[in-house]
Amino acid sequence: MSATRRTAKKQPRRAAPAPGGVRALEVEALAWRCDPALVGCTNSSELPEVEAPVGQERALNAVAFAADIAQGGFNAFVMGPAGSGKHTAVRALLEDRAARRPAPCDWAYVYNFADPLRPRVLHLDSGTGLRLRDGMRQLIDDLKTSLPAIFESDEYRQRRQTLEQTFVAEQEAVIEELRKAAAERGLALVNTQNGPTFAAVKDNAIVTPEAFNALPEEERAAIIKAIEEMQARLGEHMFRLPRAQRRRRDAIRALNQDVAAVAVRGVIDDLTEVFAAHTDANEFLSQVEKDLVENVHFFLPSGEEEEGAATAAARIGPLRRYEVNVIVTNDPAKGAPLIEEVHPTLSNLVGRIEHVAQMGALVSDFTLIRAGALHRANGGILMIDARRVLSQPFAWEALKRALRAGEIRIDHPADGAMMISTVTLSPDPIPLDVKIILFGEREIFLLLAQADPDFADHFKVQADFSETVARDEAAVRALAAQIATIARRSKTRSLDAPALARLIEHAARLSGEGDRLLVMVTPLADLVREADHLAANAGAAMVAAEHVTAAIEQQIHRANRVRERQQEAILEEKFLIATQGEAIGQINGLSVTGFGGISFGRPTRITASVGPGAGEVVDIEREVALGGPIHSKGMLILQGYLRARFATTRPLSLRASLVFEQSYGGVDGDSASAAELLTLLSAIAEVPLRQDLAITGSVNQHGAIQVIGGANEKIEGFFDICAKRGLTGRQGVAIPIGNVSSLMLRADVIEAARRRQFHIYPLSTIDEAIRLFTGLLAGTTRTAAFARGSFSEKVAKRLDSFWKLRMAANGPRRRRKG
Repeated sequence: MSATRRTAKKQPRRAAPAPGGVRALEVEALAWRCDPALVGCTNSSELPEVEAPVGQERALNAVAFAADIAQGGFNAFVMGPAGSGKHTAVRALLEDRAARRPAPCDWAYVYNFADPLRPRVLHLDSGTGLRLRDGMRQLIDDLKTSLPAIFESDEYRQRRQTLEQTFVAEQEAVIEELRKAAAERGLALVNTQNGPTFAAVKDNAIVTPEAFNALPEEERAAIIKAIEEMQARLGEHMFRLPRAQRRRRDAIRALNQDVAAVAVRGVIDDLTEVFAAHTDANEFLSQVEKDLVENVHFFLPSGEEEEGAATAAARIGPLRRYEVNVIVTNDPAKGAPLIEEVHPTLSNLVGRIEHVAQMGALVSDFTLIRAGALHRANGGILMIDARRVLSQPFAWEALKRALRAGEIRIDHPADGAMMISTVTLSPDPIPLDVKIILFGEREIFLLLAQADPDFADHFKVQADFSETVARDEAAVRALAAQIATIARRSKTRSLDAPALARLIEHAARLSGEGDRLLVMVTPLADLVREADHLAANAGAAMVAAEHVTAAIEQQIHRANRVRERQQEAILEEKFLIATQGEAIGQINGLSVTGFGGISFGRPTRITASVGPGAGEVVDIEREVALGGPIHSKGMLILQGYLRARFATTRPLSLRASLVFEQSYGGVDGDSASAAELLTLLSAIAEVPLRQDLAITGSVNQHGAIQVIGGANEKIEGFFDICAKRGLTGRQGVAIPIGNVSSLMLRADVIEAARRRQFHIYPLSTIDEAIRLFTGLLAGTTRTAAFARGSFSEKVAKRLDSFWKLRMAANGPRRRRKG
């Protein structure tokens, strides 16, 4: 047998046979002990640091494949229990993969001069987004200074004054022409509160109303007619005046734009030259230049605002339209991004549009667009926890929608349901090229695979992290190196070789299978830190095996209250468990309970009662809805065994009931089916069973005893009760022979076995269990009968008596006369 691996294929070493003829296991078979020489060092500081956890090559290769393949849909679901180290290992692998990729482009949103409510997106080379943003900010700052100075210069004022004078001269010429025409008719153009009008003149003075009324009627009519004609000519002039004023404003605007164009071109040319090779940026700068020239009044403190300038964006601030909202920028020297979104809400995934309150409305513009995780990871890799994204409203569907469309679109289901007025935006979508790495338990993977038809299309790669690896010398050395890495990264003391060996033994115990090792990082890391704390309290320079053992004991002690209360109830005989003597139809079964991160075993009394009947075995647990489906399956297998062994010539004439005594919770699993079968056979045969023994194991229809889980905890649970009551040297536990390789028992159990005070019996068949628990041979059939004096003969005789009683109770059959 290998020094580091014990397999079930070889027969376990057994001591002298018990009174029932079944040999107990030798002490060497009760636990595997790791030789400190196998760890390959004197202390952990000598071991190299490892990046990948032990035994996860398959899972990590799957993640690497998903990260490298360029085809769509090959995203990965990384599955495994919490604490397996999958997150840290996958992140380390992906960091290396992402660093070797080219950095993706930058993305920025800018003002859409044609449709302000549909912001444009700019595709920029990596690292250039911030340069464009800063360049635009500098450009606007320069124009804020230069444009007012230009428009206050003497040259500009002289050119504008010339335009103003030309307009004034035109207006004065028209007025002078009207004055001359009025004078020829004896009228004068006068200004009143109601505007210019005409009045009669005589002797260079305005004719008063009294004087006008004193004139002859013919003269008054001629004056009125002349005034009406001149008023018509004045009206024509006043009608043409707005056109003239518009021509004036157009001329001034053209002057302003000519002046502004020179100033703007002088500051924007450098920026245009930098981004000459960037199509999107170059087009944007051209539009900016045109808009700056057309809206130069934004920069003038006394400038007149153009018609239509009061848009939603202008209400926030007219100069914001020249901002560049860089939502994603990437450093060309750092490769592709690797992003982990720890809170994957809808907004955190696809981004959001923020709003500001103005005059009772929520107003927004392109500068309030915020990036989500998909934006930041675009061109790289995004890591998300599956349970978290599934628990967020709309987030999972939004993620699938983005992957299906190949673009990131910022839209929220609640936008149309808001109770107040809002100004909403519809930004351009951004093309999406990202690898998604989902993390979750196997149950979530199976749920999505079964319930979501889109899941298989988007997550074609599964990376399954294993909890255990096969135990061999290479695995021992690898696990020792991983423990050393944990200690180094946790900044704890080094562990000596016996301490490493003790930790590896505990890893074998935690695996539940003695020929395998637990490779989950978290429980091992916690134990290393606790052992270091105990070593520090003891003033030790290095963590030793006794510190590891003490840390294990303290972990158990902290979560041990429930187990202690259950054991106290048994010792106080509130729960009835016998550890000596014999009883008919009664046996000690074993179960496992988990609480507070640890599992512990406890004995449970199983009893049976029998009588004549129609071959029915009643499972009381199932009848009261406390039995699970697997337990019910075990009961049906038990009935199959009875029919195959004892009902080959006559039908079973039996009614029996089985129950877990003082069980007040659910019962599931088939690990007690061997115990149930034994107690049922004992009740039928009226042969007592040893109460100083307990048994665990499932049984098939042919009587073979099969492997179960939790063998260590079950053995120790019964041992604790026996030890506290006093070991007699006859007590022990019977287990399936297939579980021998998984034994990693506590030191006190092994010591009791060494002193022959407690025994572990490996069983292959129910016949061996019968011999152990009754001292009788099970017996085999000879033609139609079992061997004389055997246990099976007693069962067959009792069943035959049940059949006779049933026949007698039914009475002779009477034929009806027709």
